[in-house]
Amino acid sequence: MQVRAKKSLGQHFLIDKNIARDIVNSLKATNVSKILEIGPGMGVLTNFLLENENYETYVIEIDHESVNYLHKHFPQLKDRIIEGDFLKLDLAASISDQPFALIGNLPYNISSQIFFKVLENKELVPEIVCMLQKEVAKRICSGPGSKVYGILSVFLQAWYNVEYLIDVPEYVFDPPPKVQSAVIRLTANGRTDLGCDEKLFFKVVKTAFNQRRKMLRNSIKSFSLRIEELDAVLLTRRPEQLSVSEFVELTNNIEILLQNGILPNITDVEVE
Repeated sequence: MQVRAKKSLGQHFLIDKNIARDIVNSLKATNVSKILEIGPGMGVLTNFLLENENYETYVIEIDHESVNYLHKHFPQLKDRIIEGDFLKLDLAASISDQPFALIGNLPYNISSQIFFKVLENKELVPEIVCMLQKEVAKRICSGPGSKVYGILSVFLQAWYNVEYLIDVPEYVFDPPPKVQSAVIRLTANGRTDLGCDEKLFFKVVKTAFNQRRKMLRNSIKSFSLRIEELDAVLLTRRPEQLSVSEFVELTNNIEILLQNGILPNITDVEVE
């Protein structure tokens, strides 16, 4: 019994067991016992996860055909196979209200959405090991000054240490994808507070990167900002040049102006 890869679900099944083993072995799973695998397909990672008795492995799969395959070939998972959409899953209710690790060969067409879901539940997810499109992996792991450094880089690096692990060639998949792949690891950096208003931080970063090639004095014009009230040097830089800590500083400065009535209410600002 084989599962047919479905283009609509972005399925590309990893068929190289050595790479699958390397991915699972990259999981540190420090201080957690539960693991959630996203999109197991036919279980090439699941096999190695189940070999480790220290893990209580859960899997979530949206493809009904794959779910049937998993039930038949992995009876030891029993009621730990969840059929559904990870993006709609209540993680605390379905897996645990205690921290657990995530692993998976992420569907490339929704990988960014998956990371935003993780950020919404960051207190539950101290570690992620995943394979995704190489371009996205590079973006997540890039630092200030890189042309690919962006919104996802800043948001994830605010809460996680990110590591680029290995490149994965196209021919180890069935069917082979048209893009290159890579494996990364994200480990919680221990930060419990950004040192600024988190919602405002998200809006400032998004607003700045909506016009990433412009200096900040131009990209944050939607705040109707009095330029002279902020750090003049900071405003001459482009968003891709700012570190997480500098975005925190900018957010705090904007919040002060908001409190003084110099800026409009942040909730009124349109963010693409």
